[in-house]
Amino acid sequence: MNELENKYARLGEYAGPNHQSEVPSAPKVGERRRFDRLFLEFFGLNEQPFGVTPDLRFLYLGSKHRQALDALNYGTELNRGFLTLIARPGMGKTSLLFHYLEGLGDTARTVFLFQTDGNSTELMRYLLADLGLDGKGMELPEMRALLSQVLMHEMQANRRFVLVIDEAQNLSENVLESIRLLSNFETPWMKLMHIVLAGQPQLADRLASPSMAQLRQRVSFAVRIESFTRDEVDLYIDHRLWVAGYKGLPLFSLGARMLIAEHSEGIPRNINNICFCAMSLAWAIKQKTIGREMMRDVLADLDSGLAKEKEIVTTKLPVQPNQSVAQNSYHVPPAIESTSARGWLSKIGVGCLMFFSLGWLGIHRNINKWIECSLHFLSVAPRGSGHLRVRRMPQNSQVGVGLDPSSAGTKPDGQTEGSGTMATQH
Repeated sequence: MNELENKYARLGEYAGPNHQSEVPSAPKVGERRRFDRLFLEFFGLNEQPFGVTPDLRFLYLGSKHRQALDALNYGTELNRGFLTLIARPGMGKTSLLFHYLEGLGDTARTVFLFQTDGNSTELMRYLLADLGLDGKGMELPEMRALLSQVLMHEMQANRRFVLVIDEAQNLSENVLESIRLLSNFETPWMKLMHIVLAGQPQLADRLASPSMAQLRQRVSFAVRIESFTRDEVDLYIDHRLWVAGYKGLPLFSLGARMLIAEHSEGIPRNINNICFCAMSLAWAIKQKTIGREMMRDVLADLDSGLAKEKEIVTTKLPVQPNQSVAQNSYHVPPAIESTSARGWLSKIGVGCLMFFSLGWLGIHRNINKWIECSLHFLSVAPRGSGHLRVRRMPQNSQVGVGLDPSSAGTKPDGQTEGSGTMATQH
């Protein structure tokens, strides 16, 4: 039992007019068994309907679960070699695998491995140990040779060999490569080993990497288990209550079931937790049915428990001594951040305006110097035929630029060119 379950159990045991004011300590093993017995007797149950162990008697196959099971059986029957089964946590993946292996019966020799935190040598030792063989002290090639003998013996007995590896998302790339090499045990007409890699969605992400191309190409079926629909949630609850021996009136109201389906997201493990906590509260307050309001209280307790766990994890995180400016700015109120941003924009605008003004003054000054140099050059130029003589006039006066009468030339035909004047405004 978790903390919430213990609270409901203690509440049901000590509820009454003469209950003690002190909160009792967590129940011991004997007390828990007594609580379980009183719990079952109150609801008329033979056993706990919403347990946490993968009991195949309580397995309910929704439409997606049936499709996944059919794909596993179909791939095994066709001897396709490699299959993958992907499911979110709590979807009943392990229970479905047990049901799949149980259905093979005597037609196959099966191995179920879940130790996925070791290297290739350790995984091979786990495999041989499940077969009743001792691989201690052997190197990897020796263990593969021993496994090859087992496979040949099973083929001669006309039995398949099925290896199921659960929690395969924890396997390293080196171990996955070793598993791929196991598929090389084959004859020209059949595979000697059928392998099922089962895991969470991280397994699909790992197999999608370029380094896993060879293994990915050998996967014949990629099977996925999806969440229950709302109708399937109702059928799942009824199925587990029926297996546990419940024969009374509807335990959960329609409104309560709608909240269960919404809050659990159709995940069987979540449904089990919610239903168990709701039944524990109903037993504590001696109520035979669970309505919408009671279910709201249960979900509120569950949500507060999750929030408390997140708060504890957050407070235990170490504080980095050198945090970046971006991390520190996250704690600044939005109003202060926007004001600071506007201040910087105004400063940048003023700076650009000053830079533009100074640049314009510099350009204007250079233009004046160029004009003065040009006028000085024209004034000292040698006088001759066709040369212009420029006279500088006082400011705000007209500057006459024209042909000097004394330097007027003659046209090629001998005609004298008349003097002309041109006035420009300076």
